Amino acid sequence: MASMLWNKALKERESELHEDTWNIVFDESVVAHKQAPGWYQYISGSFARFCCSLCKRSWMSKRVQVVFHFYLNTASSAKSGTIKVRRFKQKCRRCAEAQMEDPNFPVDNIDVLVERLVEKIRIRCYSENLGETNRGSHFSGRVNGPHESSHCEACREGICSQAT
Repeated sequence: MASMLWNKALKERESELHEDTWNIVFDESVVAHKQAPGWYQYISGSFARFCCSLCKRSWMSKRVQVVFHFYLNTASSAKSGTIKVRRFKQKCRRCAEAQMEDPNFPVDNIDVLVERLVEKIRIRCYSENLGETNRGSHFSGRVNGPHESSHCEACREGICSQAT
């Protein structure tokens, strides 16, 4: 379901990608700063909600990290691009046996993340000069307490902007 929302947001921006076909796939094997040769990387963050699969507690985070690795295959006349996405997880602070949970991004924030990604693709894959743009993510609600690095997958991998 989640990948459909991301691909829908990408499809809405298809005209900005020279009418080439691009596809988003979630890939937990993506490692920040270790993209395959010929691939580009973009790292961003946004607000998301989490829900513990054990106790059903939910919480919000203002800066959930997302790593994108992208590649445009120009070998044939019908160019196609692949975007591998890794959304970094968090775990519940209340459950002793908590597992890392996937973030749930609001649709508006998926749109913002994809918009920024498309800008990076246009710069890297199509050599466009876009100048400066910066549309912010939407945050609703309240985040209680400090960022807990011990429960943050991005902190463990050294790419979290909230690391304490």
